[in-house]
Amino acid sequence: MTVLGVEDKIIGGVGSSCIQRNFNYTYPTISGESYEYTDGMNPVTYLNRWIMDLPRISESKTAVNFEALSALDPDVVIMRVGSCSVRNIDDESVQKSIDTIESLGIPLVVVYGPNCYKEPDLSKMSNEIRIIGDVFNDQAKAERLADYLEEQVNIVSERTKNVPDNDKPEVLVFGLSPRARKAGGCGQVFGLDTIESYFITDICHAKNAFDEPGYFKTVSEEQILARDPDVIVLCTASGYHPPEELYSAPYYQNLEELSAVKNRRVSALPWTPCNCAKRLEYPIDVMVIAKASYPELFEDIELERWLLDFYENVYGVDEATAIELRSTQWMDWCVEECPTCAN
Repeated sequence: MTVLGVEDKIIGGVGSSCIQRNFNYTYPTISGESYEYTDGMNPVTYLNRWIMDLPRISESKTAVNFEALSALDPDVVIMRVGSCSVRNIDDESVQKSIDTIESLGIPLVVVYGPNCYKEPDLSKMSNEIRIIGDVFNDQAKAERLADYLEEQVNIVSERTKNVPDNDKPEVLVFGLSPRARKAGGCGQVFGLDTIESYFITDICHAKNAFDEPGYFKTVSEEQILARDPDVIVLCTASGYHPPEELYSAPYYQNLEELSAVKNRRVSALPWTPCNCAKRLEYPIDVMVIAKASYPELFEDIELERWLLDFYENVYGVDEATAIELRSTQWMDWCVEECPTCAN
């Protein structure tokens, strides 16, 4: 809706408190100093700060407050299944929510995110975009957006599709979750049934170092060391985690013998509050994984510059705002790793 220029029609019910918050994260280093990240938020929230003040009609993983919804008297409700709040169409509470909203006489549009399908397929996200374009009668702009996002992903797929199996690196998407550490583990890994694994294997044509069925699993230091991935990509996991945390945090010094750590082949995905559903920024995840996996194939793409172009093309912002969006998604680590690169 922000891309279509109709964000001012949003009157409430944004679904998750994560969209209405800014986040801070701090971690220590072995040198005694601390790294602090502040004001992380969803790009749409950054562009529309007033979203923080909208009334919510549900919380993540909890039921819809139908009385609050009815009081808003909306012209239409858009429900995204496969998101943080509405996870699965087969869930009994989701079906009840759909039935109840319809019984209130409120027009309802249901779109299905990639998490709704057994086989991940990013074309489904393009279908979501087209449906929203239909709702607001701007099919042309929606089509341009969907085409642009697919184009960025296709660039990666085309460059990597002919890599021989023997040359494919093993890539681990790793969440440095403090909750996992409190539970006695080291972090979280992503199995073959996750969309992150789909990014690695089907788009970037690399190998998922955690080649087990399923979704998320908490693992120990010994299990990570045994896998010894060629590349590690850090993700949002109970906080933001930049490459430097794995390199220098005291609680990860036992992993310093990992090949990816010794060879400085650790990257990080953008900060994604409540990382349970992919949004318009999904090509960033793909590009980060691709550059980390095959730096020689993407040598011509400077990530810090590519990010600015991405924000400018998706949200129609100027370069100064694009730089701010890069910072609010805490991707400035890629600028810091390339101090001579121009913004």
